[in-house]
Amino acid sequence: MSESVVGSRWSLDRPRPLHEDFEVLSSRRHNGNGNGRPRAIPMIDGRAVDAQRISAEVEDMGAEEAIAWAIETFGSGLGFAVSFQKTSSVIMDIAHRLDSGMRFFYLDTELLFPETYATRDALADRYGIEFERFAQVNPPGLRERWEANLWGESDECCASRKVEVMHRALEDAECWVSGIRRVDSKTRAGAAKFGWDVRFDRWKLNPVADWSDQQIWDYIEENDVPYNPLHDQGYPSIGCMPCTSKPTEEGDARSGRWAGSARSECGLNG
Repeated sequence: MSESVVGSRWSLDRPRPLHEDFEVLSSRRHNGNGNGRPRAIPMIDGRAVDAQRISAEVEDMGAEEAIAWAIETFGSGLGFAVSFQKTSSVIMDIAHRLDSGMRFFYLDTELLFPETYATRDALADRYGIEFERFAQVNPPGLRERWEANLWGESDECCASRKVEVMHRALEDAECWVSGIRRVDSKTRAGAAKFGWDVRFDRWKLNPVADWSDQQIWDYIEENDVPYNPLHDQGYPSIGCMPCTSKPTEEGDARSGRWAGSARSECGLNG
């Protein structure tokens, strides 16, 4: 961390949530994280820190303040994962206003909706950026199989085309940013605004975790932000074509994802 960061407005406005050392228990050095590697110890600027304490302090920040703090804290080690849903559009707009040099990336399963790819292009044009694309080498005719209605239960997508690819996307990142919100579903109701992500051994920021749908749409309208037109067609949550449908009236915003199965997350956020 540079001297300019330590002496910044963060230390003036509030206790900067980066200076609390804690005793690293030896058992933590040997616990696995499910990916075959030893569990990493939460650190910032080379120092072990109290993840719960930092999480509690960032929780009090608004979305813009939290993103500004993350940009200042992690710099080039911060990566914005873009799903091309409405929350991603809002976060991109806020981040780009704060620092136009931020890194934005996406996972391309090659099974995204045409409207999603069009949203990618609209955002790239609006902000003058080039998204980093991460994808696995897919078999020929993947999209054609789906379009021909040949997709079956054996065509597993999430583990290989999302989770494994995400590990590559985060290799050089200290912290990643997502657009998940607590109102999305019961499984996300307790999502922290900031914390240590044991799935990827990185810090994770969810700056709009506490935003309502109304707040998201108000921001988009007030700032004329491009967004995925599928939202206007009744899709509150948008993923890949094989796993996305319109939710039932009694379901939550994500009830149209993997409809008819026990799955509720792809593995990136839960």
